[in-house]
Amino acid sequence: MTYNVRAARTSDVRGILALLDPWVQRRVLLGKEVVTLFEAVQEFVVAESDGELIGCGALHVMWEDLGEIRTLIVADGWLHHGVGGAIVASLEARARELGLTRLFCLTFEVDFFARRGFSPIGEQIVEPDVYSQLLRSPDEGVAEFLDLAHVKPNTLGNTRMLKHL
Repeated sequence: MTYNVRAARTSDVRGILALLDPWVQRRVLLGKEVVTLFEAVQEFVVAESDGELIGCGALHVMWEDLGEIRTLIVADGWLHHGVGGAIVASLEARARELGLTRLFCLTFEVDFFARRGFSPIGEQIVEPDVYSQLLRSPDEGVAEFLDLAHVKPNTLGNTRMLKHL
C-alpha cells in the first residue's frame, strides 16, 4: 500500500469534498462549500494512491507566527497506515517554510496529535494586542482558536491543541 503526499490542485477539490462528506454526515467535521474549498485549495495537501485521493489536510495561516492544521481527513480504508502522520509532517514543513513557529488544531483525535508534539492549550495564548487583531478575522477557525462563545456549538467535545515548531 503505497501513497504520496503532494500539494492539492483545483482538480482535487471534488475529491476533497468526497473525503469530507462522510465525516460531515457523522457530524464529526463541519461541511464546507465548494467555493470555499476552491478559494483555499493552495492551503491543502492531498495523499493519493494509484490516482485516488486517500487523505487531505490544510494549513491556514492565522498570524505572523501561527497557523492552523484543519480539514485533516484520511479515508477509512487507509486509517492506521501512516497517511495522517505524513500529511501532518508535510503541513509542518510548509509551516516552517512560511516562517510559522506555532501550529494550532481543534480535534477529537487528541492522542494522534499528542504523538506529534501537540499539547492541549488554555485560554490566553496570544498577547492582548494580537488577540484584538485576531478578533477582526471573519474566519471560523480563528474564532475557534480564540474560543469565542459563538463557535462553542462547533467545538463541543473537541480539544484545542498547540505545537511549537
